[in-house]
Amino acid sequence: MLGIDVSKDNLVCALVQAGTHKTVWRDSYPNTASGISQLLRRLNGTTSLVVEPTGRYSDLVVRQATAKGRTVLLAPPRRAKAFLESIQSRAKTDPLDGRGLGLFALSQQLRLFQVKSPAVEQVEQLLSARKGLSRSLATLEMQRRELPHAVSALEPVISAIKSQKAALDKQIATLTQGSRTVPALPEFAIARSLDAVPGIGPVVAAAVAARLDSKRFEHPDSFVAYIGLDITVRQSGKRSGQRGLTKQGDAELRRLLYLAAQANLRCKDTNNPFKLQYEREIAKGMKTTAALCAVARKLAKLCWSLHRHGTTYDASRVLEQPTRAKKPQAEEASTTTA
Repeated sequence: MLGIDVSKDNLVCALVQAGTHKTVWRDSYPNTASGISQLLRRLNGTTSLVVEPTGRYSDLVVRQATAKGRTVLLAPPRRAKAFLESIQSRAKTDPLDGRGLGLFALSQQLRLFQVKSPAVEQVEQLLSARKGLSRSLATLEMQRRELPHAVSALEPVISAIKSQKAALDKQIATLTQGSRTVPALPEFAIARSLDAVPGIGPVVAAAVAARLDSKRFEHPDSFVAYIGLDITVRQSGKRSGQRGLTKQGDAELRRLLYLAAQANLRCKDTNNPFKLQYEREIAKGMKTTAALCAVARKLAKLCWSLHRHGTTYDASRVLEQPTRAKKPQAEEASTTTA
């Protein structure tokens, strides 16, 4: 297993032997096309690679290695960090991190590092820029309320950011849902169906569609866990701790789906299935935030289903429980006799 610590300029690598966990060799290569080619030529045909997601810095090595038929595994940053701290608490260097990533990949099963398409990469960069504008806008609007003597200086900046944010929203919607003259990108064919769900707008639809296309989750629970909306349980002996969200994975997508849940409940549709679920959770004694998280979790599963099966939103099916196919009578009788 080859662990790679990725930086802007270099790839610090450590080849770890599977059986003995011994380090076979350590080396550093330039994070360029020629440097990566040199690294891949050095490896034998069965060597797998493990890489942490570091944005555009890790893209080149993942794309080039995948194109050559190499298996590239994804090391989740939080879990990898905890593992590295557990085995090398006295020092932290790039060579040690490379070896640690190799050991991390050998100690547990990791998912493949999925390569994003150029279209998904384009939309995700626009979403990231929009997130930065939104944060700046929130800070400036708070300052406008708290600093009355600076209002004249802040107003033009706030107006310019709002204008740029609206332009980004329009560009994202055009790319993901198309227009009269421009078709939507193929990777975002489901975005229009997601936008039809109450509470989910073009931005949330684009973000969800991008993640679902690039990560390709096999089960809705995997998607829920990826965005940190799954429930964690803390229990030891007679002590039973409180339950709460794991809050692992994609925090921005978790925030967007929570906001979508809030927007969904503001809809005036009396037959809104998500509002019925919210009221049911409140009736059980659940607090407002927890009930909203339950609605966000249901929205996430619905989005996965629409994306996976290519279907459209049907409010009457949201709260339906999946039914198991009945066994034939002969088979059922034989099972009972046995």
